[in-house]
Amino acid sequence: MQPRNMSMSGVVDLAAVKAAQEAKAKAEQARAQAAREGGAGAISPADLVIDVDEAGFEREVLQRSAEVPVVIDFWAEWCQPCKQLSPVLERLAVEYNGRFLLAKIDVDANQMLMQQFGIQGIPAVFAVVAGQALPLFQGAAGEAQIRQTLDQLVQVAEQRFGLTGLVVDPEAEPGGAQPAPERPAGPYDALLEAAVQALDSGDLSGAVQAYKNVLSEDPGNEEAKLGLAQAELLQRVQGVDPQQVRREAAEKPADVQAQIAAADLDLVGGHVEDAFGRLIETVGRTVGDDRDTVRMRLLELFEVVGPEDPRVIAARRALARALF
Repeated sequence: MQPRNMSMSGVVDLAAVKAAQEAKAKAEQARAQAAREGGAGAISPADLVIDVDEAGFEREVLQRSAEVPVVIDFWAEWCQPCKQLSPVLERLAVEYNGRFLLAKIDVDANQMLMQQFGIQGIPAVFAVVAGQALPLFQGAAGEAQIRQTLDQLVQVAEQRFGLTGLVVDPEAEPGGAQPAPERPAGPYDALLEAAVQALDSGDLSGAVQAYKNVLSEDPGNEEAKLGLAQAELLQRVQGVDPQQVRREAAEKPADVQAQIAAADLDLVGGHVEDAFGRLIETVGRTVGDDRDTVRMRLLELFEVVGPEDPRVIAARRALARALF
């Protein structure tokens, strides 16, 4: 099964942003359910390290990454550095006590996964959080470096995605954890699913309208607001000539629409800070309606990336300085 929502080079992954919101909701639901059941669903320490193949990747990695960060150790029997690294990762998985799950993938038996992750050599270590793949390091890193990387991973997983990890019970039987109950269908789930399908099929107008239909009935629906911001961004850049847009932005620094169009392209291309910086600088150069137009577009781009993203938080501070 192909890993989805992968973001290997800093590109803004719109599907992964949506997955982050869904992961938060699922994590909160799982915690509430566990509290109601008196801690049910705890796993054994032995379940913190699992072997994964291509057939189980969707279930064991992608789906589980909505509740806990999954660290992937790509290894092979013939790889000597792997034999040094893997035991360290396994020991740390137990020591971190459910803050992450370690998935071991034998590259000899799972060549397709190795190719899909773009791995050139092993050992290679990735993480998947809320369906988004992140490269961590390659080679037999030292334990201090590994700990630092894992600390950063679990911090981001908790702060940005609301993932606080798994409940571990030393007395639990290995393999005895029960899956979290499925979330009951909400009143707008069918409309939201229709919007997602429209996005996936390239029907951006249909997706925009579907999200607007939800918001007309439920103005505070966070998933619909995020989806609408994504769909409208993709709709704006559809069919544009990137070279022409960038040329006009460079030649006309005072042209508000030229800078806005270039910022949209920056964001879709993964240049998040460039997109934000461009519009903040434009806010500082403009007044009146032009300034308000730029400010509103910048707020829309904040919605696409996510309000808790550190880049958004920094840009909000910079915008406040530019405005006041």
